[in-house]
Amino acid sequence: MKDTSQNHSVKAMILAAGLGTRLKPLTDTKPKALLEINGRTLLERAITHLANAGVKEIIINVHHFAGQIIDFLKKNENFGLRISVSDESGQLLDTGGGLKNVSDFFHGNHPFIVRNVDIISDLDFRKMLDYHCLNSAIATLAVRNRETLRYFLFDHAGQLVGWTNTKTGEMIVAREASGDIRKLAFSGIQILDSRIFSLMAEEGKFSLTQLYLRLAKTRKIICYEDNDSKWKDIGKSVHDLNEE
Repeated sequence: MKDTSQNHSVKAMILAAGLGTRLKPLTDTKPKALLEINGRTLLERAITHLANAGVKEIIINVHHFAGQIIDFLKKNENFGLRISVSDESGQLLDTGGGLKNVSDFFHGNHPFIVRNVDIISDLDFRKMLDYHCLNSAIATLAVRNRETLRYFLFDHAGQLVGWTNTKTGEMIVAREASGDIRKLAFSGIQILDSRIFSLMAEEGKFSLTQLYLRLAKTRKIICYEDNDSKWKDIGKSVHDLNEE
Protein backbone atom coordinates (compact mmCIF):
# COMPACT_ATOMS: atom_id res chain seq x y z
CA MET A 1 0.00 0.00 0.00
CA LYS A 2 1.33 3.43 -0.91
CA ASP A 3 1.81 6.05 1.77
CA THR A 4 -0.64 8.79 0.84
CA SER A 5 -0.32 11.05 3.83
CA GLN A 6 3.17 11.08 5.34
CA ASN A 7 5.53 11.86 2.49
CA HIS A 8 3.56 14.21 0.29
CA SER A 9 0.39 16.21 0.00
CA VAL A 10 -2.19 14.81 -2.38
CA LYS A 11 -2.90 17.10 -5.33
CA ALA A 12 -6.29 17.63 -6.95
CA MET A 13 -8.02 18.92 -10.05
CA ILE A 14 -11.37 20.72 -10.13
CA LEU A 15 -13.19 20.35 -13.44
CA ALA A 16 -14.75 23.79 -14.01
CA ALA A 17 -14.59 24.33 -17.77
CA GLY A 18 -18.18 23.34 -18.58
CA LEU A 19 -20.60 25.68 -20.32
CA GLY A 20 -23.34 25.26 -17.72
CA THR A 21 -25.99 24.93 -20.42
CA ARG A 22 -28.58 23.43 -18.08
CA LEU A 23 -28.21 26.37 -15.71
CA LYS A 24 -29.15 29.04 -18.23
CA PRO A 25 -29.95 31.93 -18.05
CA LEU A 26 -27.68 32.29 -14.99
CA THR A 27 -24.68 31.09 -16.98
CA ASP A 28 -25.28 33.61 -19.75
CA THR A 29 -23.24 36.14 -17.78
CA LYS A 30 -21.00 34.07 -15.49
CA PRO A 31 -19.43 30.60 -15.32
CA LYS A 32 -21.18 27.79 -13.49
CA ALA A 33 -18.31 27.67 -10.97
CA LEU A 34 -19.20 31.14 -9.69
CA LEU A 35 -22.90 30.52 -9.11
CA GLU A 36 -23.74 30.88 -5.42
CA ILE A 37 -25.67 28.95 -2.82
CA ASN A 38 -26.21 30.81 0.44
CA GLY A 39 -23.55 33.34 -0.52
CA ARG A 40 -20.78 30.87 -1.35
CA THR A 41 -19.77 29.96 -4.88
CA LEU A 42 -19.63 26.38 -6.09
CA LEU A 43 -15.91 26.85 -6.69
CA GLU A 44 -15.22 28.00 -3.14
CA ARG A 45 -17.17 25.03 -1.81
CA ALA A 46 -15.17 22.61 -3.98
CA ILE A 47 -11.88 24.17 -2.90
CA THR A 48 -12.88 24.02 0.77
CA HIS A 49 -13.91 20.38 0.44
CA LEU A 50 -10.44 19.52 -0.86
CA ALA A 51 -8.61 21.76 1.62
CA ASN A 52 -10.43 20.10 4.52
CA ALA A 53 -8.88 16.80 3.39
CA GLY A 54 -5.39 18.28 3.49
CA VAL A 55 -5.05 19.10 -0.21
CA LYS A 56 -2.73 22.09 -0.68
CA GLU A 57 -2.18 22.10 -4.46
CA ILE A 58 -5.09 22.34 -6.90
CA ILE A 59 -5.37 22.92 -10.62
CA ILE A 60 -8.63 24.19 -12.12
CA ASN A 61 -9.51 24.04 -15.81
CA VAL A 62 -11.53 26.96 -17.15
CA HIS A 63 -13.23 27.90 -20.43
CA HIS A 64 -16.61 29.65 -20.10
CA PHE A 65 -15.96 33.19 -18.75
CA ALA A 66 -12.47 32.01 -17.79
CA GLY A 67 -11.36 35.51 -16.82
CA GLN A 68 -14.03 35.74 -14.12
CA ILE A 69 -12.72 32.61 -12.42
CA ILE A 70 -9.12 33.80 -12.62
CA ASP A 71 -10.13 37.16 -11.10
CA PHE A 72 -12.13 35.43 -8.37
CA LEU A 73 -9.12 33.36 -7.34
CA LYS A 74 -6.86 36.41 -7.29
CA LYS A 75 -9.38 38.39 -5.23
CA ASN A 76 -9.50 35.60 -2.66
CA GLU A 77 -5.73 35.02 -2.73
CA ASN A 78 -6.28 31.41 -3.83
CA PHE A 79 -7.89 30.71 -0.45
CA GLY A 80 -4.43 30.26 1.01
CA LEU A 81 -3.59 27.32 -1.28
CA ARG A 82 -1.33 26.79 -4.27
CA ILE A 83 -3.84 26.99 -7.11
CA SER A 84 -2.99 26.84 -10.80
CA VAL A 85 -5.33 27.44 -13.74
CA SER A 86 -5.48 25.51 -17.00
CA ASP A 87 -7.05 27.92 -19.49
CA GLU A 88 -9.04 26.10 -22.18
CA SER A 89 -10.50 29.29 -23.66
CA GLY A 90 -9.13 28.34 -27.06
CA GLN A 91 -10.55 24.81 -27.06
CA LEU A 92 -12.85 23.00 -24.65
CA LEU A 93 -11.19 19.62 -24.05
CA ASP A 94 -13.89 17.76 -22.04
CA THR A 95 -13.00 15.95 -18.83
CA GLY A 96 -10.44 13.50 -20.22
CA GLY A 97 -8.73 15.95 -22.54
CA GLY A 98 -8.71 18.53 -19.78
CA LEU A 99 -6.97 16.14 -17.42
CA LYS A 100 -4.42 14.99 -20.01
CA ASN A 101 -3.61 18.63 -20.72
CA VAL A 102 -2.38 19.10 -17.13
CA SER A 103 -0.41 15.86 -16.78
CA ASP A 104 2.76 17.80 -15.88
CA PHE A 105 1.02 19.16 -12.79
CA PHE A 106 0.69 15.62 -11.42
CA HIS A 107 4.33 14.61 -11.81
CA GLY A 108 5.48 11.83 -9.52
CA ASN A 109 4.06 8.45 -8.69
CA HIS A 110 1.20 9.49 -6.44
CA PRO A 111 -2.60 9.19 -6.53
CA PHE A 112 -4.59 12.37 -7.00
CA ILE A 113 -8.19 13.59 -6.78
CA VAL A 114 -10.37 14.85 -9.61
CA ARG A 115 -13.64 16.55 -8.66
CA ASN A 116 -16.45 18.23 -10.59
CA VAL A 117 -17.14 21.83 -9.56
CA ASP A 118 -20.93 21.47 -9.76
CA ILE A 119 -21.44 19.00 -6.93
CA ILE A 120 -21.81 19.68 -3.24
CA SER A 121 -20.37 16.88 -1.15
CA ASP A 122 -18.69 16.17 2.16
CA LEU A 123 -17.36 12.76 1.11
CA ASP A 124 -14.36 11.77 3.22
CA PHE A 125 -11.45 11.90 0.78
CA ARG A 126 -9.05 10.27 3.25
CA LYS A 127 -11.16 7.13 3.51
CA MET A 128 -11.60 6.98 -0.25
CA LEU A 129 -7.88 7.46 -0.79
CA ASP A 130 -7.07 4.62 1.61
CA TYR A 131 -9.54 2.40 -0.25
CA HIS A 132 -8.01 3.33 -3.61
CA CYS A 133 -4.48 2.52 -2.47
CA LEU A 134 -5.49 -0.70 -0.72
CA ASN A 135 -6.98 -2.00 -3.98
CA SER A 136 -4.10 -0.86 -6.25
CA ALA A 137 -6.58 0.43 -8.83
CA ILE A 138 -5.74 2.68 -11.76
CA ALA A 139 -8.92 4.60 -10.96
CA THR A 140 -11.50 4.60 -8.17
CA LEU A 141 -14.88 6.15 -8.92
CA ALA A 142 -17.17 7.46 -6.18
CA VAL A 143 -20.69 6.17 -6.83
CA ARG A 144 -24.09 6.14 -5.19
CA ASN A 145 -27.13 3.91 -5.33
CA ARG A 146 -29.49 6.53 -6.77
CA GLU A 147 -31.72 7.04 -9.78
CA THR A 148 -30.26 8.67 -12.87
CA LEU A 149 -30.27 8.18 -16.64
CA ARG A 150 -26.67 7.01 -17.00
CA TYR A 151 -25.01 4.33 -14.91
CA PHE A 152 -21.62 2.71 -14.61
CA LEU A 153 -21.88 -1.08 -14.41
CA PHE A 154 -19.81 -3.00 -11.87
CA ASP A 155 -19.39 -6.71 -11.13
CA HIS A 156 -19.70 -8.31 -7.69
CA ALA A 157 -16.08 -7.39 -6.92
CA GLY A 158 -16.76 -3.72 -7.62
CA GLN A 159 -14.80 -3.67 -10.87
CA LEU A 160 -16.00 -1.57 -13.82
CA VAL A 161 -17.44 -3.69 -16.62
CA GLY A 162 -19.57 -1.25 -18.63
CA TRP A 163 -21.91 1.72 -18.91
CA THR A 164 -25.54 2.23 -19.86
CA ASN A 165 -28.01 4.99 -20.70
CA THR A 166 -31.44 3.87 -19.52
CA LYS A 167 -33.21 6.54 -21.56
CA THR A 168 -31.76 5.57 -24.94
CA GLY A 169 -31.08 1.92 -24.15
CA GLU A 170 -27.45 2.29 -25.15
CA MET A 171 -25.03 -0.05 -23.39
CA ILE A 172 -21.26 -0.36 -23.64
CA VAL A 173 -19.69 -3.57 -22.37
CA ALA A 174 -16.04 -3.13 -21.45
CA ARG A 175 -15.30 -6.61 -20.17
CA GLU A 176 -17.02 -9.85 -19.23
CA ALA A 177 -18.70 -9.54 -15.87
CA SER A 178 -18.02 -11.86 -12.98
CA GLY A 179 -21.29 -12.58 -11.21
CA ASP A 180 -24.21 -10.18 -10.96
CA ILE A 181 -23.95 -6.67 -12.38
CA ARG A 182 -24.80 -3.58 -10.33
CA LYS A 183 -25.89 -0.24 -11.80
CA LEU A 184 -24.43 2.65 -9.81
CA ALA A 185 -24.53 6.39 -10.44
CA PHE A 186 -21.27 8.33 -10.67
CA SER A 187 -20.83 11.08 -8.04
CA GLY A 188 -18.42 13.29 -10.01
CA ILE A 189 -15.45 12.39 -7.79
CA GLN A 190 -12.59 10.08 -8.63
CA ILE A 191 -9.12 9.19 -7.38
CA LEU A 192 -6.62 8.28 -10.07
CA ASP A 193 -3.20 6.73 -10.16
CA SER A 194 -0.57 8.78 -11.98
CA ARG A 195 0.06 5.76 -14.25
CA ILE A 196 -3.15 6.67 -16.05
CA PHE A 197 -1.40 9.38 -18.08
CA SER A 198 0.81 6.83 -19.83
CA LEU A 199 -2.34 4.95 -20.85
CA MET A 200 -4.09 7.93 -22.47
CA ALA A 201 -4.00 7.15 -26.20
CA GLU A 202 -6.81 9.63 -26.87
CA GLU A 203 -5.94 13.08 -28.21
CA GLY A 204 -7.69 16.44 -28.04
CA LYS A 205 -11.24 16.44 -26.70
CA PHE A 206 -12.42 13.27 -24.95
CA SER A 207 -14.27 12.30 -21.79
CA LEU A 208 -13.03 10.42 -18.76
CA THR A 209 -15.96 8.03 -19.20
CA GLN A 210 -14.65 7.17 -22.67
CA LEU A 211 -11.20 6.58 -21.21
CA TYR A 212 -12.44 4.44 -18.33
CA LEU A 213 -14.49 2.18 -20.57
CA ARG A 214 -11.49 1.55 -22.81
CA LEU A 215 -9.08 0.94 -19.93
CA ALA A 216 -11.53 -1.30 -18.06
CA LYS A 217 -10.87 -4.02 -20.63
CA THR A 218 -7.40 -4.60 -19.19
CA ARG A 219 -7.01 -2.37 -16.13
CA LYS A 220 -8.52 -2.33 -12.66
CA ILE A 221 -11.09 0.44 -12.29
CA ILE A 222 -13.21 0.10 -9.19
CA CYS A 223 -16.12 1.76 -7.43
CA TYR A 224 -16.18 3.39 -4.02
CA GLU A 225 -19.81 3.23 -2.96
CA ASP A 226 -20.77 6.13 -0.76
CA ASN A 227 -24.44 6.49 0.09
CA ASP A 228 -24.14 8.22 3.45
CA SER A 229 -22.27 11.46 2.83
CA LYS A 230 -23.90 14.72 1.86
CA TRP A 231 -24.15 14.93 -1.94
CA LYS A 232 -26.03 17.05 -4.47
CA ASP A 233 -25.62 17.64 -8.20
CA ILE A 234 -26.05 21.38 -8.90
CA GLY A 235 -25.45 21.12 -12.62
CA LYS A 236 -28.89 19.90 -13.58
CA SER A 237 -31.25 22.78 -12.89
CA VAL A 238 -31.42 26.41 -11.75
CA HIS A 239 -33.79 25.23 -9.00
CA ASP A 240 -30.92 23.26 -7.38
CA LEU A 241 -29.33 26.57 -6.42
CA ASN A 242 -32.20 27.38 -4.10
CA GLU A 243 -31.40 24.70 -1.54
CA GLU A 244 -28.27 23.26 -0.08
